[in-house]
Parts: sequence; structure tokens; C-alpha cells
Amino acid sequence: MKKNAIYPYLIIMAFGIGLVFALSFIGLYEGEGQADGGDSTDGQGVVAQTPEEIYTNTCIACHGQNYEGASGPALINVGDRLSRDEIKDVLVNGRGIMPGGTVPEEQLDEMVDWLMNLK
Repeated sequence: MKKNAIYPYLIIMAFGIGLVFALSFIGLYEGEGQADGGDSTDGQGVVAQTPEEIYTNTCIACHGQNYEGASGPALINVGDRLSRDEIKDVLVNGRGIMPGGTVPEEQLDEMVDWLMNLK
């Protein structure tokens, strides 16, 4: 009697499809916790960052490592070109391809002061 060679492949395929569904559901439920905010900080809020850390995390890709500009304008002596209110407006609302709201509101004034003194 000859065995059908397709059965082992069907078993492997069924196992693979089942594994894909199982991992998809696991990922779906883990993703919901992150979408809801993940682990709560119990009202402690965002960890305060220095202006340099904010720049490194959100601005360096467009404005360059040494503030020389890349796809965004150079920030060296930006305080000579723009007023304090103009810099704050750009950080809040964005300009051109720069999105607004990249600096936390509670650190906005500190970031503006840092940019005004950037030489």
C-alpha cells in the first residue's frame, strides 16, 4: 500500500496557519495595552527633559547634529533672526514641513530660552 505524500505537508501547513493566528491574537491584545497608555505613571506625567535632550530626540534629524541645518534650517543664531514669540509660535504650530507640538508645553519656555541663546 502506498502512502500519500501530501498529508505531512497539509499537517505542517495547518500548524503554520494556526501559529500565525495565535501570534496575531497575542499581538493584538498586547497592542491594546500600549494604545491605552501602557503602564500608568499614576499621574506623575512625562519625565522632564533638558532642551538638549528634547533636541536630540525630536529635532536633530532635520536641524543637524551641530545645529547647522539639514532638511530644516540652521538653528545657529536663530535668536538673532526670530523673536522669542516667533520661536515659540514655530514650536507650537510648526512651519513648513516642521510639525507643531514637538516640545512638551511645560518645557516650552525653557526650550525657547535655549534656542534664543544658541550660538
